[in-house]
Amino acid sequence: MNNTLFCWAVVSNSFEIRCRRLIDDLHLASADDVLSVRSLTGGVASDIGVADLGDRQICVKFALEKLKVEEDWFAPLHRNRAEYDWLTFATSVDPQCVPLLYGRSERENGFAMAFLPPDQVDNWKDVLLRAVPPQGEAASVGRVLGQIHAASSSPSFDRSLFENRDDFHALRIEPYLLFTATRHDAVAKQLGRLADSLHTTDPVLIHGDVSPKNILFRSGHPIILDAECATMGDPAFDVAFCLNHLVLKAAHVPAIRAALLAAIEQFWTAYKPHVRWEHEDLLEDRVCRLLPALMLARIDGKSPVEYLDDGARMHLRSLSLSLINAPTANLQQFIDHFRSNLRSE
Repeated sequence: MNNTLFCWAVVSNSFEIRCRRLIDDLHLASADDVLSVRSLTGGVASDIGVADLGDRQICVKFALEKLKVEEDWFAPLHRNRAEYDWLTFATSVDPQCVPLLYGRSERENGFAMAFLPPDQVDNWKDVLLRAVPPQGEAASVGRVLGQIHAASSSPSFDRSLFENRDDFHALRIEPYLLFTATRHDAVAKQLGRLADSLHTTDPVLIHGDVSPKNILFRSGHPIILDAECATMGDPAFDVAFCLNHLVLKAAHVPAIRAALLAAIEQFWTAYKPHVRWEHEDLLEDRVCRLLPALMLARIDGKSPVEYLDDGARMHLRSLSLSLINAPTANLQQFIDHFRSNLRSE
């Protein structure tokens, strides 16, 4: 069950009114026909709720200007449109990889999609933190992500919907790399170069937040949510961002550590056959440079991971810094280095 996405909260009157207006604007029902609105907690970037229409429940989502984190972190509201466009495109590639979409309201700057009851899906993050042995989830995500990246590299793909590099800078480059660089002078230049590369490299459409908390599984198939950071960008970011979560979970959950490290290679093995916009070795090299930077960002950036204790943070910080200064040549070397240098439990 997805404890992150499916926790109920007291809904504010203004949020309920906005949800009712959205439902009415999309002609899904009249505002007065909405029986109730329940707010979902757990996310930091959006207001999300469930509207009960009697015969069905609909999930509604609106972007927030100021994210719900300790540090000041602002992002443009129109990213809600980019998210909906990413979900729409992903549906055309694999209809099973996103929820059924009901429409987006420009006036309300929000959209509606099918609500996925928690008893019908499993949240990947929750599964990992419960130390459930992997069942091929990483390979499934790698395969779907590779298909989406490949489809967007086609000359016929309309890039104009996703020229969002400034939004990506505000949501990812600044809080993850540039802010972290202010905490670590010794690697500030390396992080700055990575930031510059991410800002200018854009061969495919990237999701920007391929995190286990944003991925549900239903009958073994991934459903990818929360594409607020979608932009034309560097596919290495999506790959490294997802693999970073497996790395951090491997450090945190020793019971399935070996399986999680194996899942990194399984993800890459499933993903790389779809790489046709560049040589896969070039992409893998950028992934290996980004991975330790993102590891460090989840320790000392604006969005630190919540489940690591102080000892694990200190150890991973040291390991990240060493790998930023001396990146591995490929992912297998990264896995071997991480395994041999991780503290024993």
